[in-house]
Amino acid sequence: MENFSIRMADFNDPADAAAITEIVNSYAQEPQGGGKPLPPEVLADMVPGMQAVPGALTLLACLDRRPVGAAICFRGFSTFSGKPLINVHDLSVLKAFRGRGIGSKLLAAVENQAAADGCGKVTLEVRTANPLAERLYRRLGYGDPSGFATRFLDKPLSSQSLPNQ
Repeated sequence: MENFSIRMADFNDPADAAAITEIVNSYAQEPQGGGKPLPPEVLADMVPGMQAVPGALTLLACLDRRPVGAAICFRGFSTFSGKPLINVHDLSVLKAFRGRGIGSKLLAAVENQAAADGCGKVTLEVRTANPLAERLYRRLGYGDPSGFATRFLDKPLSSQSLPNQ
């Protein structure tokens, strides 16, 4: 692979911030990502928002120094192992660069970072509408090692959805 590298993104670097939003927005526009671009305000708030979260990190996969993939991660803690963890919140490679093993290399880099940080595991979630990604994750050893199948559920919050107290 031509001049391939993976490096930690610098949230203060405008070029890295632009690369992160481009890669995530590109995925969002694909059918498995929802099929539409992210709103301008989400794009504007994405990197500053991550920067404000302690433990946020993003690894950028670069070809000839051009970012073509990203692993957006957050550090957390596993109560069942008593150790920190890294959660891969988003893993995406620009469509034109898929099929080159970039996603696998990004996950390996996340695992290396997690090991260096003393983490007990790496977690991720995958949309059921994205079977290609699930195959990649399972091929790389992600699954249900505890014997308990897990699902990731979410609930968007708005002022109307919050319970009255």
